[in-house]
Amino acid sequence: MSTYQLTCCSTADLDLETFEKLDLKYVPFTFHLDGKDYFDDYGNSMPIKAFYDAMRSGSSPTTSQVSVGRYLDFWRPFLENGQSVLHLTLSSGISGSYNSALLAAQDINAEFKDVKVAVIDSLCASSGYGLLMSELAQKRDEGLSFEEICDYAKDLRLKIQHWFFPSELTYLVRGGRVSKTSGFIGGALHICPLMNVDYKGHLIPRQKIRGKKKVMAAQIEMMKAHALNGTDYNGRVYICNSDCLEGAEYLKKAVLDNFPKVKSVEIFSIGTVIGAHTGPGTLGLFFVGDQRVD
Repeated sequence: MSTYQLTCCSTADLDLETFEKLDLKYVPFTFHLDGKDYFDDYGNSMPIKAFYDAMRSGSSPTTSQVSVGRYLDFWRPFLENGQSVLHLTLSSGISGSYNSALLAAQDINAEFKDVKVAVIDSLCASSGYGLLMSELAQKRDEGLSFEEICDYAKDLRLKIQHWFFPSELTYLVRGGRVSKTSGFIGGALHICPLMNVDYKGHLIPRQKIRGKKKVMAAQIEMMKAHALNGTDYNGRVYICNSDCLEGAEYLKKAVLDNFPKVKSVEIFSIGTVIGAHTGPGTLGLFFVGDQRVD
């Protein structure tokens, strides 16, 4: 057993098998849908397909971040077992969970002397956040100490590249992230905004592209421009999708065709909390690359 535990929030958008394989632990956000509250727990509380079908039928879910009390309950067993905890939060540019985690860590660290909780803002989201956690798990298994893994996380987080697009603007309009006028025009012209996460962890639109095939081609071009070693990239590639698996498979093939040294590309579902804001039809591409500077 390691002397420390790596933890994150459910918004890392991996899957339960990967969490178990990498010995990563997560604490769930919650969402409210059609009069009921649910945990964001990878389909256990509500199947992810049913969640997106509800959105297509007009439901408007809302989400809640992890509370201070839930963080305390989540971390305490690890500390009582003699393990320190490194917790990475969903980007502070998207959620207030980082501040809640800091408050919780301050409280619980006052109780323990030989172990502690360290909290780091991932500046990442969805399966990009998950990719960061996977890279940290590998370094933990290679023997990095607690102090070394904390430093490594801070260095790596801005090198996780996120390139994604929503194929429907309806849900961004519904959530107030796009104006009704822009949403109407974009929908009529089949505009898919190519977005990424900037160096402050905010979601930023970068290009307006007509058509899904063209925006997926643009994702591949961004990977060529930003991936570590360009088309010789041989690291992990993660793809996430919100109930649009066919598009994810198409993008996976494009990655393998253009980056022959990549050994595998893993596809994950966008969970209920991230999906509540992006809606169905969103597709993301994540890899390790150059440092985000804008």
